Amino acid sequence: MDISSLDPADVAQLSDRDRAELSQFLANEHQKARIHVVVHDLTAMCFKKCITTNIRSGKLDNKTEEPCLQNCLDRFMDANFVVLKHLEALRGGNPGGSGSGSGNGNGGFLS
Repeated sequence: MDISSLDPADVAQLSDRDRAELSQFLANEHQKARIHVVVHDLTAMCFKKCITTNIRSGKLDNKTEEPCLQNCLDRFMDANFVVLKHLEALRGGNPGGSGSGSGNGNGGFLS
């Protein structure tokens, strides 16, 4: 949803500052929703890949399942970081970023 999907008569009553604030709020909420979808999809993908047995005790198998889930998440974050660095380079940003490796730990995923 963005500001253009709202009733134009209601939007016209807002001041320029309020319109800008509403637009920013909607953009932030849209980004949060996208992050929730990615996290949900990642959880489903890693769970399907790593949890191959029935969970009986309510805990993960520390020998196989937990390391598999951690590795799945780490590979996703690594791939996300590489894609973001490439997109920044295409956009004309700093292709090296500010450091290397996993950077700040979130790979730009939430920034």
